[in-house]
Amino acid sequence: MILGILLISVFWRYKKFIVIGFCILFLVLGIWRYQVVESRIINNELREYNDVEENITSIGRVVKEPDIREKSTKLTIKTAEVLTEYGFLSVKGKILVTTGRYPEYEYGDELKITGKLKTPPEFEDFNYKDYLAKNGIYSITNFPEIEVLSEKNYRGLTSVVYAKFLGFKNKLRESIYQNLSPPQSSILGAMILGDKSRMSTEVKEKLNISGLRHITAVSGMHVVILTSILMSLLIGLGLWRGQAFYLTIVIIFLFIIMAGLQPSGIRAGIMGGLFLLGQKIGRKTVSSRSIIMAAVVMLAINPFLLTKDVGFQLSFLAVIGIIYLGPIFKNWLKLLTPHLSSQKGEGFGNLRSIISMTLSAQIFTLPILVYNFGRISLVAPLTNVLILPIVYWIMIFGFIFGFLGIIWQPLGWIFSLPCWLLLTYLIKIVDFFSQPWAAKMIENLHWLWLIIFYLILSIFVQWLNKKEKLKFLKY
Repeated sequence: MILGILLISVFWRYKKFIVIGFCILFLVLGIWRYQVVESRIINNELREYNDVEENITSIGRVVKEPDIREKSTKLTIKTAEVLTEYGFLSVKGKILVTTGRYPEYEYGDELKITGKLKTPPEFEDFNYKDYLAKNGIYSITNFPEIEVLSEKNYRGLTSVVYAKFLGFKNKLRESIYQNLSPPQSSILGAMILGDKSRMSTEVKEKLNISGLRHITAVSGMHVVILTSILMSLLIGLGLWRGQAFYLTIVIIFLFIIMAGLQPSGIRAGIMGGLFLLGQKIGRKTVSSRSIIMAAVVMLAINPFLLTKDVGFQLSFLAVIGIIYLGPIFKNWLKLLTPHLSSQKGEGFGNLRSIISMTLSAQIFTLPILVYNFGRISLVAPLTNVLILPIVYWIMIFGFIFGFLGIIWQPLGWIFSLPCWLLLTYLIKIVDFFSQPWAAKMIENLHWLWLIIFYLILSIFVQWLNKKEKLKFLKY
């Protein structure tokens, strides 16, 4: 910290030293913030009851929407008390409870849970302990005895509002699953509700092999689509642009909550909000600054996302790739089709944008995907070109028939037919491109290769951008 302050104060005339000084200061602040959160884990009272022989009885509330899966339900419980030899004592912490599909539990239920608490395991190919730690969960219990002490025990206005919102989400979910059958319903549910756990293992595996798993995670693409739909609709209904802006921001915020506050969704929401704000006040937003701002906000809240959340890493790397490498690919593709005019080539222009975004995102995320999952999808560029143009329409028809189905189920079924056709096309593409030949396995990649790859990639991209800039200036 002293070094950073010295660089800023003594060499304030030199811009590079000031930048280095601030980088050092922010690094120190990041380390401090990480240690503060890490100390909470070390001093967490509930962890003391992990891995003991006897059953532990605790009382707590369901503080998150139940994660309902094919054969089980996962509940996030925030404990208030734990039974000891001296009676119930106040112990704060979170437990991930795995229980059966029935009976069903809801957000806000106060439960008495009796079972053995365990430390989350670390598997050879997946660190479950770190995965839960980023959400503040350090204890798990499987199929304990559960007694409902009170139902929907909401505390505070925020809990009441959130419960009402989850009630609306459940109605929208029922409308989708009543009018569409699996796997169409599960894919659409993942796209607009964040219900990724409801997809079967087979569907998830096929999406991974075909390189299309990202379309089921709420991301910038989904937020951009929703933003364009809302702004056009609200202005078309007669609202002023300023009114449409505020209402769009609110709806996007609710959409991200509805999708389960996924890191990619939060990042996209922050960037989308900054983009809309820039439009409203008449200032262009720089994409790189927006992505850094989104990362700073998210890591200030939860620094574990940087090292323990692969989704966070992939989401930001994909956007960085699109920002810095996407325009270069787009210019190269224009050189391949110089005979197309701007009017005649409008459709080709959209295709160029899809191809350039897909390739740039794939290149920047490839090492992380190989390092964590040991597999490369060989067909991802092609499948994304075939699928991404229809994602916009899937979301539009999905929201339309979902809302209409809440009002009147037969009307929702009628409007679900276009969505069913598009989803069926998507599934056929996924089925065809999810054969063994479509992916390559690369296991046990050393982390040193990640550093080497991204170092070479950053130098190469910087050189390409400089070269493109010189071409633009006609040097």
